[in-house]
Amino acid sequence: MLEIIAVAFGLANIYLTVRQNIWCWPVGVVMVSLYIYIFFGARLYSDALLNVFFLVMQFYGWYWWTRKPTVHAKSQVEIHKLHARGIALTAAGVIAGAAVLGTTMHRLTDASLPYYDATTTMLSVFAQFLLTRKIIDNWTLWIIADVIYIAMYAVKHLYWTSGLYVVFLILCIEGYREWRRDHVAGEHGVVGGHGP
Repeated sequence: MLEIIAVAFGLANIYLTVRQNIWCWPVGVVMVSLYIYIFFGARLYSDALLNVFFLVMQFYGWYWWTRKPTVHAKSQVEIHKLHARGIALTAAGVIAGAAVLGTTMHRLTDASLPYYDATTTMLSVFAQFLLTRKIIDNWTLWIIADVIYIAMYAVKHLYWTSGLYVVFLILCIEGYREWRRDHVAGEHGVVGGHGP
């Protein structure tokens, strides 16, 4: 039942994030708090730690998105895109972080699927940071992570959560499309970030 409640808050969170709605952050606080408990019980320690990080980032994102006014609960912070250097640094950070975290979890704990767990954790860390700053490339990282998460949670018999990540994957693709449209519209000076 706890997992189902977490799934419901997760769906609400990603939907509101796609819409750039400021309420995505308080809903996210509830979701990640529940998943800290769930993942610790499943011995997915990297994911449990990741959700502690997410909890902190919910408050950071909430602050960052309210630095400019909101219109109908939609954050007016501009969407940005990584340049080549940012992409290279992000990729290097994910790979190095996954190697270090995976090896640490493998050697020092009884973690299940330590390298897969570490890879999704690092993808999610970088994606979450990019999301808080409204950088569109966050969606690419989430899409890659979601594909791995779907398989990993199914292996751990967390079927509700695996199903949630199928929906997340679909919503992340939609999120990328919507944010890209708003980013392109913003570059062309369209008021409100939407084309005609």
